[in-house]
Amino acid sequence: MKFTDGYWMTRTGLDVQHAEQAYDLSVQTGPDGEQLVVHAPTRVIASRGDTLNRTLLTVVFDSPAEGVIRTRISHHDGAVPTRPVFALRSDDVTGGGAQVTVDDDGGVLRTGDLQVRVARGAPWSVQFSDSRGSLTTSLPKSVGLVVDADGRTFVHEQLSLSVGETVHGLGERFGPVVKNGQVIDVWNADGGTSSEQAYKNVPFYLSSRGYGVFVDEPGPVSFEVASEVVSRTQFSIEGQSLTYHVIAGPTPLEVLRRYTGLTGRPPRIPDWSFGLWLSTSFTTDYDEATVMSFIDGMAERDLPLSVFHFDCFWMREFNWTDFEWDPRTFPDPQGMLARLHRRGLKVCVWINPYIAQRSPLFAEAAAQGFLLRRTDGSVWQTDMWQAGMGIVDFTHPGARDWFAGHLRRLQDMGVDSFKTDFGERIPAEGVIWFDGSDPQRMHNHYAQQYNDCVFTALREQRGEGEAVVFARSATAGGQQFPVHWGGDCYSTFEAMAETLRGGLSLAASGFAFWSHDIGGFEGDPDPAVFKRWLAFGLLSSHSRLHGSSSYRVPWAFDEEAVDTARRFTQLKMQLMPYLAQLARQAHTNGAPVLRPMFLEFPDDRATAHLDTQYMLGPSLLVAPVFSADGVVEYYLPPGTWHHLLTGEPVEGGGWRREHHAFDSLPLLVRPGTVLPVGARSDRPDYDYPDGVTLRCYGLTDGASTTVEVPRAGDAPTVTVTVTRAGSVVRAALQGRPSIGEWALEVVGESPAVARGPVGTSVLEVDLHQR
Repeated sequence: MKFTDGYWMTRTGLDVQHAEQAYDLSVQTGPDGEQLVVHAPTRVIASRGDTLNRTLLTVVFDSPAEGVIRTRISHHDGAVPTRPVFALRSDDVTGGGAQVTVDDDGGVLRTGDLQVRVARGAPWSVQFSDSRGSLTTSLPKSVGLVVDADGRTFVHEQLSLSVGETVHGLGERFGPVVKNGQVIDVWNADGGTSSEQAYKNVPFYLSSRGYGVFVDEPGPVSFEVASEVVSRTQFSIEGQSLTYHVIAGPTPLEVLRRYTGLTGRPPRIPDWSFGLWLSTSFTTDYDEATVMSFIDGMAERDLPLSVFHFDCFWMREFNWTDFEWDPRTFPDPQGMLARLHRRGLKVCVWINPYIAQRSPLFAEAAAQGFLLRRTDGSVWQTDMWQAGMGIVDFTHPGARDWFAGHLRRLQDMGVDSFKTDFGERIPAEGVIWFDGSDPQRMHNHYAQQYNDCVFTALREQRGEGEAVVFARSATAGGQQFPVHWGGDCYSTFEAMAETLRGGLSLAASGFAFWSHDIGGFEGDPDPAVFKRWLAFGLLSSHSRLHGSSSYRVPWAFDEEAVDTARRFTQLKMQLMPYLAQLARQAHTNGAPVLRPMFLEFPDDRATAHLDTQYMLGPSLLVAPVFSADGVVEYYLPPGTWHHLLTGEPVEGGGWRREHHAFDSLPLLVRPGTVLPVGARSDRPDYDYPDGVTLRCYGLTDGASTTVEVPRAGDAPTVTVTVTRAGSVVRAALQGRPSIGEWALEVVGESPAVARGPVGTSVLEVDLHQR
């Protein structure tokens, strides 16, 4: 939302007032410790008369966690508190331990390495800095109170952008990954992947200068990223107050660690979820015979399959969502699920939070007040999606328990996971929520409550670390309910690139796990598109074959698609020791599995705009091929990298142009990596240390690195220290773990392998005495 007409003038019909001076400053005590309180009139006070008929803004700085400074700008404080609010937490239960000092020059609040300094008097000047120097500032005309012609009030803040600074995040957005120059409204919408709309809107951005800004507002937030004032990022909301947090780094990954510490970290998720998921697709015709033919076809072609997903029509048409199998196509669902489990498969079924009028559950839910109501007390209904559908009101404890009860019944039958579709088309006017939540604030937050209900129901029944959903909509904090997928994209190379941009932006918004529809959702992909998407999809954290009106089994395309699917599925299974380690790290520090390049190379300015490649964890660079002819261009940071698929060394430090067949793509291992490669290629959940090979890439003399190889569940991780002294590379197990055969391999300069039988605690490779 723009309030100015150019830099000098105000848009017609708006009354805009700005904080002009820090009139007085004081130290007070708040819930999280010391606060710096500043009173800022919207005119410089030269005499007592200037205090009359004058707007006074109150700006309070405090710290809910170390390295995080919260700023609250308020006009009138008499409003009734509104719901919902983000459920923020802190790793430090005593707050950020802020220290505040006030003197003749102004006030300073410090927390960890981060501080904010407010200059006394005029002009308005607030500077956020760390030991590196200034990060961002709030300058004259930054803090604003706006009243429009209808009497609506808005509060905005503008934080400065330095020369060359780039802004990332703000949810799963499908446009350029650098948000500079964009207008972004944080408002969930079911808009596909081809517009400015997004399923997952997150009012948090990550700066290339190593800090983040989180606007603590569940409702609509409007961001002008270098688009109203080109040297500033502006964010505004309707209301009388605005709260935001500046989050310290110094690295982007450290910012995400602190941000997810505040908004919630992803939980542990089951290792089986990393395997390949196969879907019935959406509107295709299918029954149990169809399902079993797909599963048999995967097995006959040696295509590892971990999860089978039943999309919408496992329930009868016009009845969604009633949690009942359509007896015409699935007459024995419990028996069928048992048969799938005997094949070693997990089962996922599609649901959404809408109850169709034809469903017997509609009358039941309406009678008990479990559906969203209009202001006149009637049930809010629409024919868009399902005829006469209502929306489950998850602010009602009874509705939440009722919904979860149906999920428990399905779990008892044998369902292992749920695809939580929709959650974006939530009315924001003319409705009343059970708990009195503000409809505008509930629009985005509904996704949080919906996914929380489903994820909690799974966790309560399956246990900690065994719950996983496949969710489409989200907002800040949604990373606590993984996994999320990228929504409805077309079956083209362009849509494949859009999808990746969405994943990169979501990762920069604190989401650790992410997937997408391999081959695209809408339309029938050309075999070339499907095969290229296979490699991309199977080098994402989670991998699903899913479409709209056509199946996505590989043999529906050609035999080369079958071979490509087999190659990359088996490769992902072998990479599971590495991926499982990343998943556990995400749980402890919030680091995403798929990472924009700048997260790993923040000092390399060439990485900020890269949107056709990514890092899979810290060690693997992936550049999907977005062309039918197999030509791909990608940027390789400095150093000697190695192709994972061939072992070939590649010198970085610039752009490369390569040609790859369908069974290949640029997949490079970072210099200095020790990559744990598993012994199995048929399933994702196995004992990773048993038979593991530690592949060493470009270890320099004197290098020492620690590798953690996870075990299933809560079993202790196997820790290995790998060192190089001269020509000798040595791997030593820490402690006395129980481990089977394992191997140490040096890739590159003088390839060599040392293998150890059961009980071996040290392996060595002498590159001069192979």
